[in-house]
Amino acid sequence: MRKLQTLILFTATAVIALAWQAGFQTKFNVEKSAIAPLGTNRYWLFTPGTQLYYAHGKDTMVSTVLPETRNIAGYETRVFEDREMKNGQLSEVTRDYYGIDKTNGDVYYFGEDVDEYKNGKISGHGGTWLHGVKGAQFGLMMPGQSKTGQKFYQEQAPGVGVDRAEVVSVSETVKVAAGTFTNCVHMKETSSMEAGVTEHKWYAPGVGLIKEGEFELVKIVHPAAGK
Repeated sequence: MRKLQTLILFTATAVIALAWQAGFQTKFNVEKSAIAPLGTNRYWLFTPGTQLYYAHGKDTMVSTVLPETRNIAGYETRVFEDREMKNGQLSEVTRDYYGIDKTNGDVYYFGEDVDEYKNGKISGHGGTWLHGVKGAQFGLMMPGQSKTGQKFYQEQAPGVGVDRAEVVSVSETVKVAAGTFTNCVHMKETSSMEAGVTEHKWYAPGVGLIKEGEFELVKIVHPAAGK
């Protein structure tokens, strides 16, 4: 009887997993030699020194394209750093690893190292994962040519982060503190680890992420500006 119950549970879990994946791309056939830490995507800047500042009330976040690169399972990636502050206190520092396909501009996500802070000290590393470790696989973050209706997985790290996105629109006009942007890509994101939770993000050409939930872009610093 127990074996039958286990089989039923396993089958039900498999069915749920397949239903969750339905219609969303999970496999990405890209050669390691095609992935680079520098390249061109209208909605995702790879130029080292680029900084995007975000705010929501007293909470802030700064995303910086670092001059560093990291090889992950044979893929050469660029290191991006996100520093999050809550009520003026450092809450999290994340080093994200992105690579861009030189042939078509697709941006892939290969993992992240997370430092969580409490009272000024590291308190944990929740959300950390790397492609090729414990079954985790890279995902697609931003297509080189986004089209309405595209569906794909961004993170495929079982037990850590299993996120997917759907392109809702590629022609929206969005107003945030940093200005008004046209021809923005609007993505809807969901996670199998957070049932019922949907997050919306907007990306502007020549800039990148300008709005994530309640967080809005307030300032852009380009390397050439020197400030």
